[in-house]
Amino acid sequence: MTTPTTDLPATPAEERRSWLRDHSELGVCVLLLALGLLVLTDALTMDVEITQRGPVGPKTVPIVVGIGLLVIAALLAVDVLRGGHGEAEGGEDIDLSEPADWRTVLLLAGVFLGSAVLIEPVGFPIAGALLFWGAAFALGSRRLDRDPLIAAVLSLATYVIFNNLLGVPLPGGPLMGVL
Repeated sequence: MTTPTTDLPATPAEERRSWLRDHSELGVCVLLLALGLLVLTDALTMDVEITQRGPVGPKTVPIVVGIGLLVIAALLAVDVLRGGHGEAEGGEDIDLSEPADWRTVLLLAGVFLGSAVLIEPVGFPIAGALLFWGAAFALGSRRLDRDPLIAAVLSLATYVIFNNLLGVPLPGGPLMGVL
């Protein structure tokens, strides 16, 4: 037994929901627009008199990034309004039927928050080494003979590059006198 189908016209609310569902990528455009405006506002109100050393100062990169975000938001909005859509998620290495790996996400979040808490009392070299080692562990590496050494080298190299070469002061913690 078949049931008859009726072709009733859609209500305005249903049409609006359908239009929003078909153009949901506009939400990304709004997010990019807001982020671009935030970056530009922050860059343009930055006080840089003390740190300005030449024609390219600390405002340059944030202004370029903010303008880039606004341009990308506008181009994406035009594409979506012309009928463009993002491709459905799919790839050879992604199994969409598998649930999300929340254990890894929570481990990474915990390692990140832990290093943020520890950076002031123990310094960047130690907190950074724990961050790199913890991230490697959370992502599946179980090489206890190699991972701590690589994490320590990466952390020290990052500290030296930022602190000594780029002039960005990072807390040294108990290693301050040694480094």
